[in-house]
Amino acid sequence: MPQRKRSHAPVAIFGSIFCLALPLLLILLGLPLVSARAVAQVPPRRSDIQRVLPITKFYDVPDPVPAGKPGTLIRSQEFSQYQIPFSITAVRILYHSRSASGEDVASSGVVLYPYGKKPPSGGWPVIAWAHGFSGVARSCAPSLTRNIGHGPVLSMYVNLGYAVIATDYTGLGTRFRNAFLDGPSNAADVINSIPAARAAVPELGTRWVVMGEAEGGLTALAVAEKESEIRDASYLGAVAISDIAGLKEIFDQSGAGSSSLMLASLAYGIKTVDPHFKTSDVLTEKGLALYQNVGQTCSENKTAELSSEQTVKPDWENNVSVRQYFERNSPGHSPAFGPILVISRDGRAAIVITATAPAIGRMCKQGDRVQWQRYPDLDPGGLIGDTVRDQIGWIEGRFAGRPPATNCQ
Repeated sequence: MPQRKRSHAPVAIFGSIFCLALPLLLILLGLPLVSARAVAQVPPRRSDIQRVLPITKFYDVPDPVPAGKPGTLIRSQEFSQYQIPFSITAVRILYHSRSASGEDVASSGVVLYPYGKKPPSGGWPVIAWAHGFSGVARSCAPSLTRNIGHGPVLSMYVNLGYAVIATDYTGLGTRFRNAFLDGPSNAADVINSIPAARAAVPELGTRWVVMGEAEGGLTALAVAEKESEIRDASYLGAVAISDIAGLKEIFDQSGAGSSSLMLASLAYGIKTVDPHFKTSDVLTEKGLALYQNVGQTCSENKTAELSSEQTVKPDWENNVSVRQYFERNSPGHSPAFGPILVISRDGRAAIVITATAPAIGRMCKQGDRVQWQRYPDLDPGGLIGDTVRDQIGWIEGRFAGRPPATNCQ
């Protein structure tokens, strides 16, 4: 087998993968599952490799974008600079998608699939990955980070025999405005990444599921709702690894503790979807100054934090454009297509009682097939790694054609 160059830090990579692979190994051996962190603590190591990758010409497209149907591949490029195992091939993709107003836009992403292996009959089964909040700047695209946002998790699934398609969302990577936390816009990017990825990597199969973590869980539910209109027979269901809440509930619950970056990014997203929205109607003078810079920073970068009172004006949530944005991003008001697995934690009781439970109640009432798995007060960052058994079992069941379980009452 030919040797391929990879510039990554093996110790850091395999240490991270070990934390995720250990629970999987216990599952495969039929042993009791315990938290990987309880079994082995991998000490953090300083990497001498830059975490963020540069924006290259690959991400550039003419303005306006040459006409193309949603899901049409613009270009693809095999990329070897990610912190992933040697057993995985990574291909960057650039493809046509659609904005909330129907404008032809370009979105980027990454396709991960097993290296040097023959795909099964029908091609590699596909997991479409929906990432959480990373910022609204071009440089915040997961494909522009060494670990693609969640490299160990995505690598685990590829090594289990799946292909992973991880979109960046429009505006992250490409020269367009990002629709921050807008489920319908982000869902369109996920759905349109599927045919584009198949055009770039013919070994991919037609059947797929969507999985999202944190804010990406809301995107996964938005995909399920869009599929109710599309009715793609190859779409098999959605996994949301997050508390389920509409944007209104999210910001209501966070209250005075809302991040000023999140509030400024929310205004940015509303302006993307509704160009007539006046940011000065809801943002204070200090909030407007932050808004002007939000397109140049990412969620992990340290910025001067403002209080909610310093960022937004009183009664900001009752602005017409804000209310409309909240309404279009409230799960459980449109029927979903295909089964849904929701994985959440019980630690944030207020969110569970006032947002997640009512949302799932609405979904069940309208006939959605929902399985809600609630876990104890796990570390928010550990929820995705500590629930791999349920994730894997549910996803395997969809591709095997087994009837999905539901605990709707």
